[in-house]
Amino acid sequence: MTFETHGKHLIAGKWVSSDATFPSQPAYGPGRQFFVGTVALVDQACRAAEDAFWSYGYTTAEARALFLNTIADEIEARGDAITEIGSQETGLPAARLQGERGRTTGQLRLFAEHVLKGDYLDRRHDPALPDRVPLPRPDLKIVQRPIGPVAVFGASNFPLAFSTAGGDTAAALAAGCPVVVKGHSAHPGTGELVSEAIHAAIRTCGLHPGVFSNIQGGRRDVGTALVQHPLINAVGFTGSLGGGRVLFDLCASRPNPIPFFGELGSVNPMFLLQSALARRGRAIGEGWAASLSMGAGQFCTNPGISVVIDGPEADAFSATASEALGKVGEQTMLTDGIAEAYRAGRDRVAAGSGVQAVLTSMCESRNATPYLYSVSGSDWLADDVLGEEVFGPLGLIVRVANAEEMIRVAQGLQGQLTCTLHLEEADMPLAGRLMPVLERKAGRVLVNGFPTGVEVCDAIVHGGPYPASTNFGATSVGTLSIRRFLRPVCYQNMPEALLPGGC
Repeated sequence: MTFETHGKHLIAGKWVSSDATFPSQPAYGPGRQFFVGTVALVDQACRAAEDAFWSYGYTTAEARALFLNTIADEIEARGDAITEIGSQETGLPAARLQGERGRTTGQLRLFAEHVLKGDYLDRRHDPALPDRVPLPRPDLKIVQRPIGPVAVFGASNFPLAFSTAGGDTAAALAAGCPVVVKGHSAHPGTGELVSEAIHAAIRTCGLHPGVFSNIQGGRRDVGTALVQHPLINAVGFTGSLGGGRVLFDLCASRPNPIPFFGELGSVNPMFLLQSALARRGRAIGEGWAASLSMGAGQFCTNPGISVVIDGPEADAFSATASEALGKVGEQTMLTDGIAEAYRAGRDRVAAGSGVQAVLTSMCESRNATPYLYSVSGSDWLADDVLGEEVFGPLGLIVRVANAEEMIRVAQGLQGQLTCTLHLEEADMPLAGRLMPVLERKAGRVLVNGFPTGVEVCDAIVHGGPYPASTNFGATSVGTLSIRRFLRPVCYQNMPEALLPGGC
């Protein structure tokens, strides 16, 4: 399949250029030029989004569902081209991108189905009590209403599911909020093709063109201007802790502070309890290696730490994991910058007090190879750096002295997206002691599994206490994510003709 990119920004239904360009840095294939985003384009897009809100924010659930389904149709119609350029830009295999495209379109369709049900509106009604003594009660109705234009930052590691038409965009559009996307410079061509799909859906559905705009990356001032624009009402972000914290602080320091829904970092620890380790240690070690190295470890739910009680079973688990990881070949990382950060993380962990190398290799290019280290529980507790995320296929085994130290390690964790327990029936007493700790540390707690792979459904939570995310009461995956871009409004003694649809 052949295709051509034009490198332009989509601003309120028009493809526009700017004064400068930046080159893409594909893993293979031709490099392409894309126009650099500007502060002026941010202002145009945000003003158009605000203008669109006065119609789109008041559309029916049926109209929004049709729009979401039409976006999914248009993405699927461009599926081969999206896979081809996405693979070139990121180095991800075609099968991975095809699966991610299915997740992206499936998410859009799920949200369409969800808004038609109306449950997300959380409607409540307290009828008037005019004869109540000593004071009458007015008629009160509450319903969730869209907040207005939303800014979304594309993610480096998911060019489809967490980027242009990914979870944040889908949730905001489902809520009735126009979206301004800042595309990620790691996959600008992929973002352009997906933007074309959304643009086509807008025209098919007859919506205001300001409902969606996509501004290519290239300069940091574009992101700053976007989160600080007075017409933006919330921000969705998936990325690094450092970059996300800067944007979070900018949102908080605005004259009118706005919520920043950032997913920032997580080591997703696994706790291997003694009976499970003795009975299934080899299988768990092999499963951990597969999960740890999946996609070159570039998943936000990558389980980077395994906590085990020291002893012969821990030795066997370590040997099995090392053997399995040693069979993993080189994998291309998403960008040169991510590969460089992975090497820096490797060096940071290796330099930690008491850290011992279990498996090392050479990783000095965009291709990643796994690393495995071990450290005692006491040394891990004494060094906060060892609890920080390394984005890539690097594992750390924390060998604790006993169950009490395992609990202290759990208590010493920062906020996580996930925590995992591997257990057997005999492990239930210790698991019962760990659970109150783990549910305070993570948004998702799982048993006898591996956290890579996030189901898009009603009951999922993809978030957690800081620094896993900046808002522990929200999720960036699943139908509950729509609630991020709504706010409750109460209507007192309101005539039916003035109530919003769905009330």
